[in-house]
Amino acid sequence: MPTPEAAPDVLPHVDAVQAALTAAGLTVYLGGAPTETGWRPPDKFAVLYPDPGTAVRESLADDRSDFDTTMQVTCVGADVERALWVAGRVRRALAGPLTVQGRQCWPPEDLGGPPVQRDDDVSPPLYYVPVQYRICSTPA
Repeated sequence: MPTPEAAPDVLPHVDAVQAALTAAGLTVYLGGAPTETGWRPPDKFAVLYPDPGTAVRESLADDRSDFDTTMQVTCVGADVERALWVAGRVRRALAGPLTVQGRQCWPPEDLGGPPVQRDDDVSPPLYYVPVQYRICSTPA
């Protein structure tokens, strides 16, 4: 029977995605853009929305040490071109395996997203495109 300590954790995977995006020169927010008074959005940025993931059975012995999660990266820009520029940077940043201590990660799987949309609920309006990635890892 596996120990609870051996169960995979989503937070190191979130940190690895955030680190890869930051290393690509992107401003990255987790779970939403800031909302405090006076905050002004940069002309382009990314927002990471992780799900809690799933501990997947490695074998019939019910050893749930493999990990599978989906993370949405919402690419935001002051215009369509900037939103697509962010999407391109995200795609390049997540093209190879992530580094998660004690885990061996598969290269993230690009699941795509809808077309660019305009958000008129903010002033000035921003453009955004959410792109989802499947992140999987096994014990190293």
